[in-house]
Amino acid sequence: MIHLVLGGARSGKSRYGESLAQQYAEQGDACVYIATATALDDEMQQRIARHQQDRADANVDWTLIETPLALASTLVEQSGEDKVILVDCLTLYLTNHLIASEETHRNGVDDLWQQQKKALLACLPKLKGKIIFISNEVGSGIVPLGELTRRFADEAGWLNQAIAARADKVSLVVAGIPLLLKG
Repeated sequence: MIHLVLGGARSGKSRYGESLAQQYAEQGDACVYIATATALDDEMQQRIARHQQDRADANVDWTLIETPLALASTLVEQSGEDKVILVDCLTLYLTNHLIASEETHRNGVDDLWQQQKKALLACLPKLKGKIIFISNEVGSGIVPLGELTRRFADEAGWLNQAIAARADKVSLVVAGIPLLLKG
């Protein structure tokens, strides 16, 4: 079962995804938290610390795996019956790849993001257990300035569409309220 949880910044999407995982934990599933964030500055370190504290305060025994780039292989390794995997979040995963792609592009290496996206989408039908993806819905905002930020918005939209097409459930969280879009 794949559940995509979308929402804007500070919408409550991570909290909602964690509450879904907690429900599965109460039914006996093991919980894996795949964190894609990288702490590149003080503000991001504070965000990560807040998420870590939220998990510590929850009544869930999380196994934490930090995976900024190799999401598909990590999902394949970790998926299993009687497991729920929460991936927080797809847009940070995309950001990590776009930054890496910019650096490798300058060095003449092909875009790794498209390869990783294909690998992620290809592995989805093979995954066992329950997978909850958290992702930002960025398509409702203004068109950003700058080529890289416009590419981010485009790629995030395309990634969300591709995951949603394969997902059993899709929810949009607005002001802490989940709205079921699919499933």
